[in-house]
Amino acid sequence: MRNRLKDTPVIGRKRVLLAAPRGYCAGVDRAVIAVEKALEHYGSPVYVRKQIVHNVHVVSTLEQQGAIFVDEVDEVPEGSHIVFSAHGVAPSVVAGAEARALQTIDATCPLVTKVHREAVRFAKQEQHIILIGHAGHEEVEGTMGHALDRTTLVQNPDEVDLLEIDDPDNLVWLSQTTLSVDETMETVRRLRERFPNIQNPPSDDICYATQNRQVAIKKVAKDADLVIVVGSANSSNSVRLVEVALEYGAKAAYRVDYSSEIQQEWLDGVETVGVTSGASVPEVLVDEVLAELSDAGYLDVGEVKTAEEDLMFSLPKELRKDSSGNEDARALGGRTR
Repeated sequence: MRNRLKDTPVIGRKRVLLAAPRGYCAGVDRAVIAVEKALEHYGSPVYVRKQIVHNVHVVSTLEQQGAIFVDEVDEVPEGSHIVFSAHGVAPSVVAGAEARALQTIDATCPLVTKVHREAVRFAKQEQHIILIGHAGHEEVEGTMGHALDRTTLVQNPDEVDLLEIDDPDNLVWLSQTTLSVDETMETVRRLRERFPNIQNPPSDDICYATQNRQVAIKKVAKDADLVIVVGSANSSNSVRLVEVALEYGAKAAYRVDYSSEIQQEWLDGVETVGVTSGASVPEVLVDEVLAELSDAGYLDVGEVKTAEEDLMFSLPKELRKDSSGNEDARALGGRTR
């Protein structure tokens, strides 16, 4: 539906500041292509545990191609192909799939796998892990499942004051990869105040893409009357972008799945619109937002670039060759967004 939005007058010049980087990260690219290639290799149906990435458009598109999304492995017919989502799974899920003789394809983002390995290593060293993250998020459930008896979840800085730790000198912290960088660092600061001997992870757990998108929207937000974030409600990094935009100066900020959700009243008196998208959002959805905004007179689009991204991850080993056994051209991902 085009021409929904009207070109109403404003005092100054209408413009769009388009944040970069935005949209697909390497882990999402890898996971989406993994499902597409599994369908090419094995035919429909291919089952996927949970949403492959947190974006309703991506999930709907893959469903149309023959993917079937399930909540748990016991819903999958024995012997079928199943893809584990980019957010990762606990060892109990892997065991459940093995018990049903499922042919698994692990599309867990390598940056999430890194956190899993850290959790396993620290648990073996009999350290207690403080995991900073959101309860119920699939990534958190997967990470905690690797060291369940030795992990305590902290969701925000205020929860640090409620912690009861038996051995405060034997602590290490890890984090979900898609959090607000600023809030996570505040949580870590509070942890260090209470537990001075807490250890840091070997490297930053918050993924490069989450950080880069937050840095870009910070730069855009200070000049924006309105920020529109394209992304789904269950996408942690997309929701964080709305929060960061408001914190860093945007007068208003909203999240949308589709351009059709933009409301005329959001644009009243607005000269500058900032636009970005979460790490699981295909660029076509951003293009549709820009098209709708152009109908409302926002024809001047300038990109605000704060970083270059060229990282790609290899596909799961089962999918690196085509049906003829030759190396597949998309073995290292295949899209930039």
